[in-house]
Amino acid sequence: MRAFLLALCSAAICAAADAAPASIDDSLAQRLAACTVCHGKAGRAAPDGYHPRLAGKPAGYLLHQLQNFRDGRRRYGPMVTLIDPLPDPYLREIAAHFAALDLPYAAPPPPQAPPEMLARGRTLALQGDAARGLPACTACHGQTLTGRLPATPGLLGLPHDYLRGQLGAWLSGLRRAHAPDCMAELLRRLPGEELNAVVAWLASQPVPPDAKPAAAPAAGELLPLRCGSAVTP
Repeated sequence: MRAFLLALCSAAICAAADAAPASIDDSLAQRLAACTVCHGKAGRAAPDGYHPRLAGKPAGYLLHQLQNFRDGRRRYGPMVTLIDPLPDPYLREIAAHFAALDLPYAAPPPPQAPPEMLARGRTLALQGDAARGLPACTACHGQTLTGRLPATPGLLGLPHDYLRGQLGAWLSGLRRAHAPDCMAELLRRLPGEELNAVVAWLASQPVPPDAKPAAAPAAGELLPLRCGSAVTP
């Protein structure tokens, strides 16, 4: 019996050795599956409200953020560790991959802010306040707030906590952009209660069907603020 079992085990080992090795898909999508552990399936965003959507954002914006993590303009340990050894050509491939994904957005949760707060946020987002030098969010982020090529992200479809956290990081200096850093300049003009109103309104808005980033500014078109991250450096 013992001899029979040894022979059986030997046969199994030999069969396993003769089997063809498992095929591994060495595609960019397969390599970037690691990103979806935090950023959700296909980069749709994680349900935790902190790890943002990657799919469909302008490639220039995604490239800038990868470079910002690598070069110290943004601070988040896991991202820095992943991005630090990667050269710019590979970062461009990553950005282009996620930018090309066209996936539906989830509906926003019901707003928790009072109506008057949401109304104030809507006014600032869509009209700004010229008397205080506050341009509307639409001036840079597109008329539908779904972003603008080549490198300005959309503001809709982002969780309230993520929006508030990133704007707060700009105010505290934990997040920076290519100089001149127009977001940091703009946020310094906005009192905290108005910042909260804008965030609450943005987070309550659904993303329009077939949302795409708006076209790049035409030649000679001036944005309300000089933004170093509005173009690819």
